[in-house]
Amino acid sequence: MNKIVRQHYPVANLPEDLREGLADDATVRIVLEVEDAADDSTLGPGDFQTGPGKPLTRTKALEAIKRFKALDRPAVSLEEAVAHIRGLRDEWDD
Repeated sequence: MNKIVRQHYPVANLPEDLREGLADDATVRIVLEVEDAADDSTLGPGDFQTGPGKPLTRTKALEAIKRFKALDRPAVSLEEAVAHIRGLRDEWDD
């Protein structure tokens, strides 16, 4: 991944649209990263891991939730979930 970081960058050197709300004599930390060209519509229920420093946007999270709900998976009770997890854990003890 390409990433450029500039510490203590003068606000006065920023483009006008990025200076909004900032004092002209202030300094900022700038991080530039190349965005992935992946299509957002391919996100699935397990795609919440976007890598370090790249949280899901609100839009992507809501879309992923809608797609997960559309799968219409059966609800699992707390007892069933605990029993399943304990069974998986106990496999390692054998």
